[in-house]
Amino acid sequence: MSDPFLSSEDFADRAHQFYNEGRYDEAVALLREALDLYPFSAELYVGLAYTHMARDEFMWARRSFEHAVGLDPDHEDALVGHGEALLRFGETTRALHCFEQVLALGFGDDHDLMLQIGRALFREGVLEAARRFFEVAAQAHCDSPEVNACLGYTAHRLGEEDAAIRHLRRSLDLDEDHAEARIYLANLFYDRGEFESALYHLERTNPEDHIDELAVWRLIELKKSIYRLPARDPELTPWAGRLVEIAANADPIDQLLGEIEATQPNGTVRDPLQLELFSALLMELAGMRRRAHEPHRVTTSSGSNYSGTWEEIVFQMLVDDPRWVGVSLSGYMAHVARRSAAETGVVIPATDAEAFVHGSAEAGLLEIVR
Repeated sequence: MSDPFLSSEDFADRAHQFYNEGRYDEAVALLREALDLYPFSAELYVGLAYTHMARDEFMWARRSFEHAVGLDPDHEDALVGHGEALLRFGETTRALHCFEQVLALGFGDDHDLMLQIGRALFREGVLEAARRFFEVAAQAHCDSPEVNACLGYTAHRLGEEDAAIRHLRRSLDLDEDHAEARIYLANLFYDRGEFESALYHLERTNPEDHIDELAVWRLIELKKSIYRLPARDPELTPWAGRLVEIAANADPIDQLLGEIEATQPNGTVRDPLQLELFSALLMELAGMRRRAHEPHRVTTSSGSNYSGTWEEIVFQMLVDDPRWVGVSLSGYMAHVARRSAAETGVVIPATDAEAFVHGSAEAGLLEIVR
């Protein structure tokens, strides 16, 4: 039992410390104990709701936010959290109403709240509304690197590439160490075929800045082609090491979900166009990947030739291999990656088609012609 003479604020502070340390179960237990003593504390309900959100318990989070708003209708954190929870259940109109209430209460100049709202809307694909809240934040905090970066990400998702580049450059002018914005900008330049600009920005990042293998593969590819570096050049060693780390840390649940999404109810794999669409949607959510304008070509070690997008190439390889009948695209990549690691010791990323093809080339399974 905790000290019964603690105030509700003391309980909230202790729970917040547990939250920051990732000790969510302890935070929930403490907050429930506190609510037995202080059942009318909106602050405690808000803390409990956000802890449920951290554990992906969105229904419980929603209920706790509703309790908090019921106790204090003008509690800005409760309103924002309630809106986030409603978005998770597809209730966009009600969520927007919560966010508008926050503006009406005069919190438009609150940098963190506006970013929180904008990001929540961005994650759920409510892009125009997300941009509006990022713009509200920019009015009060025009020199915020994060606000400018978020405006860039949103502009890109809305198809406004030039505006995206302008905002991302502004973000980097304000904070040259904003790695996420720099990687995003580098990928935009790469997709536009501006490879020197892409490499300029990628070279100003560190391997540990990357949580996705795509930009790392692109940096290695650009260094090898522009600087004529051999595959085993020491300059590439830390980047190759980062690829291994990313592959080792890949969430098996995410891979499993990818397999489920790519498989139809009858157990067969969706047709290439459906798989390509699904892959494209995933890449757009990641914010960094666009379909290349020119088809790629590869030649396998057995002499087979394939061309198309990276996803199309991998799908053609899957279709041509009778051992993988009925296996999804992500499942095929995962099987090949495991086999390669066991037989050659070379780790092939299995979470992205482009990275998978480049990894297969490094493992000697194929050659990238274009």
